[in-house]
Amino acid sequence: MAPHIELNDGNQIPMVALGTGRMTAAGASNDEVRDAVLWAIEAGYRHIDTAAIYGDEGEVGQGIADAIQKGIVTRKELFITTKLWNDKHARDMVVPALKESLKRLGLEYVDLYLIHFPVAVKSDDSPDNIDYLDTWKGMEDAKQLGLAKSIGVSNFNQTQIDRLVANSKVKPAVNQIEVNPTLTQEPLVSHCQALGIAVMAYSPFGFLVTRKSEMAPPPRVDDPALVKIADKYGKSTAQIVLRYLVERGLIPIPKSTNKERIKQNIDLFNFKLTKEEMETINKFNKNIRVVSTPFWRDYPNFPFERT
Repeated sequence: MAPHIELNDGNQIPMVALGTGRMTAAGASNDEVRDAVLWAIEAGYRHIDTAAIYGDEGEVGQGIADAIQKGIVTRKELFITTKLWNDKHARDMVVPALKESLKRLGLEYVDLYLIHFPVAVKSDDSPDNIDYLDTWKGMEDAKQLGLAKSIGVSNFNQTQIDRLVANSKVKPAVNQIEVNPTLTQEPLVSHCQALGIAVMAYSPFGFLVTRKSEMAPPPRVDDPALVKIADKYGKSTAQIVLRYLVERGLIPIPKSTNKERIKQNIDLFNFKLTKEEMETINKFNKNIRVVSTPFWRDYPNFPFERT
């Protein structure tokens, strides 16, 4: 089981989460998502990450219900994260959107609710000019109502984090961003941590796992430098990358529907990387994203470097 860290609002968050992002879009069946959640909880995960846009909150909720019904956990022992999509950024839309997510999940509250992107869109995906500060007021409403124990953001850059902190009553507890060996995000991670904002890391494997592009940068799963470290500890290269993130104080969100890999991805807490090994992995950084969302590049509040 993963240890917990304390968020800036006093709530405890487990240091590894099962990712469910676009599992169904990637070809997983509804039953596979449901089974993955159950297997993860059986393997010791207590943190499950989903989002309205993933289209699998219902299946995630079924997996949670299965685990509770089997007596493996109680609801209080779980930490469930979901996210507000870009077309629900108006303040008066936030709480209804969360209630819809809760209905799909079969839950009375989530432990963490995140603004998925700082970019606001209309229902046809055209740009909307809603300020994320207004969206945040809706998030504060959700916390006040007890529908979300903690609230935070995702994909916010340093300028956006600073503006939000300076203009809100409740500081975001979390910023969920992409972090992996080819996108180490050291300045943004350090800035968030200095502000007491925990960082969750999505796409933690980067290009370690199979990606469509043959031109994807290293490291790959068989990279000699990673294999050398993995062999030393009797772990997989994927486990080494996850441990690298944990040692930086991050909360990785590995995604899998494979029962054995789900178990491996939380088996990270019986070894520690050396300073030199951490630096070896840092050197893979190329500031290249797996998730770049170029279709919003010219929209207001686009958070990434425009390339």
